[in-house]
Amino acid sequence: MTVRAARPPATSRSTTTAETRGAETRGAARGGLANMAGSALAGITGVAVAWIVARALGTAQAGAFFAATAVFVLVGGIAKLGTPTGLVYWPARLRATGRDHLLGVCLRAGLVPVGVLAVVLGVAMWLGAPALARLSAGADPAVLADHVAGLRMLAVFLPLQALTDALLTATRGYRMMRPTVQLDRLLRSGLQLVLVGATGLCALWASATLPVFALAWAAPYLPVTVLAAIALRRIHRAHRPAAAGPPSAAQRRALRRDFWRFTGPRALASVAQLALQRVDVLLVAALGGLSAAAVYAVAGRFVVLIQFANQGISQSVQPRLAEAMATGDRDAANHLYRTATGWLVLVTWPVTLLVILLAPDYLRLFGEGYAAGAPVVVVLAGAMLVATGCGMVDMVLAMAGRTSANLVNVLVALAVTIGLDVLLIPAHGALGAAIGLACAVVANNLLPLVQVGRTARLHPFGAGTLAAAGLSAFCFAALPWTVLACTGRGPAGVLAALAVAVPTFLAGTWLLRRPLALGAFKPRKLMSRRSR
Repeated sequence: MTVRAARPPATSRSTTTAETRGAETRGAARGGLANMAGSALAGITGVAVAWIVARALGTAQAGAFFAATAVFVLVGGIAKLGTPTGLVYWPARLRATGRDHLLGVCLRAGLVPVGVLAVVLGVAMWLGAPALARLSAGADPAVLADHVAGLRMLAVFLPLQALTDALLTATRGYRMMRPTVQLDRLLRSGLQLVLVGATGLCALWASATLPVFALAWAAPYLPVTVLAAIALRRIHRAHRPAAAGPPSAAQRRALRRDFWRFTGPRALASVAQLALQRVDVLLVAALGGLSAAAVYAVAGRFVVLIQFANQGISQSVQPRLAEAMATGDRDAANHLYRTATGWLVLVTWPVTLLVILLAPDYLRLFGEGYAAGAPVVVVLAGAMLVATGCGMVDMVLAMAGRTSANLVNVLVALAVTIGLDVLLIPAHGALGAAIGLACAVVANNLLPLVQVGRTARLHPFGAGTLAAAGLSAFCFAALPWTVLACTGRGPAGVLAALAVAVPTFLAGTWLLRRPLALGAFKPRKLMSRRSR
């Protein structure tokens, strides 16, 4: 008689799977919480820097500053060659599939081309500064001279900016969020605020020019780049397998080929993505004038807060999602995607809805000339609600290996924003640019949402996402507007609306903590005590 081995209990696999998912969710929560805290600080300092620049410089000079930094970020994005995705995807994939001995090859394949191209583009930006300045500053000789000097000041620091992002991205491929939080979110943004603030204070006694503000804004990249390189070297040595021999020449060639086959489309997509975020400022400056560009940049500054929150969560989830997709664990990937989207909506929708509510009031803090940007805020905030409701769908599509589809989506969105900007900015100024960007943002999220659902069978609309969206809309849209309808829109009415909305939101968050998966944020020691 043949004796068959007894099958394990039906619950053992599901229990193990649940425990694994819980561990992954807790890891993403811990990394995401630290990154969100750092991102919130970086976003707030970014708003503070914009406020200092807007108050210290005139609207024309401030518009030139924002245009110059837009060029700096855009050219730096070109230099990074899509490595913010490749340097997370490939280290995570190599570690998940037991090929740790190829990590050094992977890092060199991504970092060396970035460094070389960044130097080349920095030189090109220096030489092309007069032409770039004329595109946005027009024929005003006073603004033009400062604009050229500011662009050249930023060109000096361009290689450091590209290398900083690439080095910190590589540390996240090892699931290490601390270098990003400490060096980029805290140190760089903190130094920018201190140096720009000091420059603004000096402007009270002596005239401060655009190039001086550009130097103060870009100088923090020097220490951060050095510290990021040290951090990556230490992390790589700690994870390098001791017993593995050096990879063969064939393995190195194959990995470099696969790395750039994956990263190449993402390189173009990342440039288009940055253009999508920055080209509108340049188009407003060129078609509507530098003053309109300053109003548009200040009115849209809150978008940076939303983007930082998105990055804070997605950068923690990204390596875990890449590993789940590499091993074919679609259930774990879906769980991470839906849970992270719920957290993202819970954090960003209250801020976005409050920005809509308080737009006329907070814009006046930058100066009376900026209050006209309130309609810009409303249009962009509506687009941000759609974008965050889809979660980090762009990253999910890339981690599924669909970088070519990702590229097409971003190019479509870029065509939408440029086409609408050229059509609407001459007649409507900053509002026309806001409409163009809003339509592009919606397209750039709905297209990959459909593709992720059809090809990878993933979607963000879990219980946590729906709970967070409903709670936020009730507490920060329905309740405040009801209170204001009864009390009137004055300081007392706004305070009364917040006094009702905030406690209701906190109470609702506590009651909905299970579908929101907030237990993942509990300290490890407390969880271990309860499990005994």
